[in-house]
Amino acid sequence: MSGENGSNQQNTEQRRAQNVRRTTLRAVGLVLFMVGLSFASVPLYDAFCRVTGWGGTTQQADSAPEQMSERTVIVRFDANVNRALPWKFEPVQRQMTVHIGETGLAFYRATNNSDQPITGTAAFNVTPYEVGSYFTKIDCFCFTEQTLQPGETVEMPVTFYVDPEMLDDPERRDTSVITLSYTFYRQDKQAAVAE
Repeated sequence: MSGENGSNQQNTEQRRAQNVRRTTLRAVGLVLFMVGLSFASVPLYDAFCRVTGWGGTTQQADSAPEQMSERTVIVRFDANVNRALPWKFEPVQRQMTVHIGETGLAFYRATNNSDQPITGTAAFNVTPYEVGSYFTKIDCFCFTEQTLQPGETVEMPVTFYVDPEMLDDPERRDTSVITLSYTFYRQDKQAAVAE
């Protein structure tokens, strides 16, 4: 009997050891998956928003329409920086008034406040979110890696227009203020260490 108890106890310990190994492997796999997902978050966010139009995602075009309305809207510019990125990031102008259908040109300024080269990428959105489908960018620095040297300052342009079709949308035609907001994220290997 004592031999049988010893064998049962040994089997129980082996099962526990197997369960611990299995749980550890699953946890490590989950952590690796989450780290990989964090590096892919900006491109995945971009793809998701372009497909669904979610979150004020804008449209893209090669040029503005020929039709321009007399009606104007105020476009406000907002800038944010993820805490892992030691940059100063701000709009050069806080707002501008543009005619619907008119091409607008705005600039954002970024400064690398660190003592090393750092790469960042900007994600964006437009509010009110429902107007995103009428806010069209012709040229933009978003979702493009920007590498700044220590202490370097750059000005980055964004060329845009508000689509005249917004005036045909009974729920959006009275929109008088649109906010274009960017957030810069760190895109190098040190981002994970900094967070």
